[in-house]
Parts: sequence; structure tokens; C-alpha cells
Amino acid sequence: MITTERVRRAERSRHPVLRRLDSGQLLLICAAGLVALAGVTYTAAVGLQRPQIAVGFGALIAVGELARLTMPGNREVAPIGAAAALGYTLLLDLSQNPLTHPALQVVAVIAVGMVAGALPHLAVGRPPRLDAMARRLLTGSLLAFAFRPLAGTLYELTKPPTSTWWPALAVMVSLIAVTLLIDVLIAALLRAEQVRTAFRVAVRDELNMAFPLGAAVASSGVLLALATHSMDLVALLVFAAPLLVTQVAFRKYAGIRATYLQTVRALSRVTEVGGYVEPGHSRRVSRLAVAIGRELGMAEPELLELEYAALMHDIGQLSLRDPIPGGATVLTDPEQARRIAELGAEVIRQTGVLDRVAEVVSRQCDPISDDPPLSSRIIRVANAYDDLVGPSTDRDRGGAALERIRLSSGSAYDAHAVEALARVIDRGRV
Repeated sequence: MITTERVRRAERSRHPVLRRLDSGQLLLICAAGLVALAGVTYTAAVGLQRPQIAVGFGALIAVGELARLTMPGNREVAPIGAAAALGYTLLLDLSQNPLTHPALQVVAVIAVGMVAGALPHLAVGRPPRLDAMARRLLTGSLLAFAFRPLAGTLYELTKPPTSTWWPALAVMVSLIAVTLLIDVLIAALLRAEQVRTAFRVAVRDELNMAFPLGAAVASSGVLLALATHSMDLVALLVFAAPLLVTQVAFRKYAGIRATYLQTVRALSRVTEVGGYVEPGHSRRVSRLAVAIGRELGMAEPELLELEYAALMHDIGQLSLRDPIPGGATVLTDPEQARRIAELGAEVIRQTGVLDRVAEVVSRQCDPISDDPPLSSRIIRVANAYDDLVGPSTDRDRGGAALERIRLSSGSAYDAHAVEALARVIDRGRV
């Protein structure tokens, strides 16, 4: 008890920003800070080689950090900055003159550019995610330490009489692929700890969600490095325009996803405002359902649909003339619960874009023998638990509700979802 109290006091004494970081994030930030300090110190000691090139790429990195955006899954990315950092790392020559800038100078330019791009956000109260910045810096540094020692040899291959770029391109692509894989693994490690999911599931989600954008950024970086060979620093201006257009498209996509979720959340509150369900019921069921889905290894796109469906699982109650006491559909007869689910699904179908979510909602009360979707089974379990427990944190009440659901599993409730619920509650994930 004394040890627990000391831990709580230590947590309260930490800075608010640090309280939001877990041990993996702090370790990553410290490692990135040390690498950045080494790069800046080295560059300050020996001087900046080819300063006009360093300043040009550093400025583009800063613009990329300034225009960073948040993608689905709360992933902060800066594709323009990442492409510029790749381009500077992979430079072999400029106007047929060899570029010999070392890896530590690359690290310094990336770090200074990232900090410069983050300062305006800090000035208006939008601090960047330190773990995301640290990951971008570390992966860029790894590529620099791997590629820059080879740059001189590769440059010799591009000179007459051979004048071939294929070996250099093959080395670039190979090292970038390895770097992207390391970045995915680091991101998966952090995400597995943050959202309490299995590492293999986090790796799969990162490969599906983040790897395509990483591949596009890598292609842009390689093209930027090769174009600079012929166009000098004009390549920065030429490539900045399409990269900005692409960034605007990504921002619109992320905005549409955020608008969907905000709209769904607003719809889910209609039943609460109308007094059909207890306040906070939809939100609690949604969080519990997503936690169960993660426990069962669902992919991130499936979890998003599950969250939508869980938020709107009770919207069919708006059709009732007389509200169910407390909105607890678990206490109603199965036929009425099924009718509520079908009416709710019909409302969702009217949106024209959430047909799969409507299917999940419509089948949430189907018996297990009818083989409803996994998301429907999860919502039924999460809804039943919250109907019986509500906002209460009493462990005895929660245990009794869980035991009641367990006794009905196999016919009304999916046994795997029930056991996942038990693990979620036991670990305090919600």
C-alpha cells in the first residue's frame, strides 16, 4: 500500500507532458536527444560543409514539420520533412561535384530543421508529439549512418567512363527498405504499449496503415536526391510543389475521417439527451468494445468500424414510444432488443457510407447459432456489461455482472468475447 502510494505521488509530481509518455516513449526521446546533441556538437566543431545545400534542405525539412498532420490512429506524420531529410541523406553530388557531408552533419541538419518547424506550433499552443519527432529523427539518423560512409564509393561509380546509377540506386532502395522496416517495428513497439495490444497486431496495423505512406515518402526522397544531381537546388522548389499538393490531399482525408467520427459521436448522444439511455453509456460501451477487439487481435480498420457501431448501437431506441428503464436492453425480451437493433441499423444505412457498420448494429442481438460478425458479438457483450454495471467502479458489482454474462455465454454471448472482457477488466484497460 505504501509502495503504491509512493508511485502515485511520483506520477503526480511529473511534468504534465511527461505524464502522458510511457517508458518506451521516454527512452526513444532520450536516444533521439543524444543523437541530435552529438550531431549538432560535431557540426559546430568542424564547421558546416556546403552550407548553402544544408540550409536549403534544412529549410524544406522545417516546412515539412510546420505542415505536419495527424493521420488515422493518432499518427503524427510530416511527409514533406521526411522526404527532404531522405533527399539530403542520399545526395551523392551536385553539378558533378562530390558531396562529402558526413552522417553527423545530416543528423544536425535534420534535428535543427525539425526544431525550427516545431517552434511556430509551440508558439500557438500546439506542441508536437515528442515521440513521433524522435522516431523520425532516429530513423533518419540510422539511414545516414548506414549510407553516408558508402557515398564516396557510390559517387565514383556514377562518374565516366562507367556513369551508372544502378548500383547507387540499389543501395539506396535496400537501405531505405531496412530503415522503413525498423521504423515500423519501433512504431509497433510504442503502439503496443500505448493501446495495450499484442505486438504482432501492432506490427500488422503499422504495415497496413503507415508503411504505404512511408513508401511514398521514400520514393520522393530518392527522386529528390537524383533530381538534385541535374537540377541543383532548383529541385527543392520543383519537388516542393507536388509534395505540398499531396500533403493537402492527406490532410483532407484525415479531416474526413475525423468528421465521420465526430458525427457518429454526436449521433450517439441523441439517445442520451432524449433520456433513452444512461449518460455516457454509448461512450463506455464503445471504449469497452474497442478494448475487447484489441484483446481479440482485430485490425485497426475493423476497430474503427467497431467503434462506430458501438457508439450507435442503441440509436434504434429512438423509435420507442416508452423508453426502456435505464435504457438497459439486456433486461428486455430478445425480440424487442432485435427490433431496436434493426431499426438502428436502418437509421445508419440512411447515411449512405456506413453500410458495414449498419450490418454490425443490426446483428448485435442475433443468437450465436446464427454466426453474427465478431464486432456484433463484442458489442453485445460490452453493452450487457455496461447495462448491468453502468458508471460504477465497484469491483463486486462488476464481478457479479461478469459472472451473469458468463452463465449465459454459449447461447446469448460469445465465449471468446466474454473471456476477453474478463481480461480487459482484470487489467484495468478501460
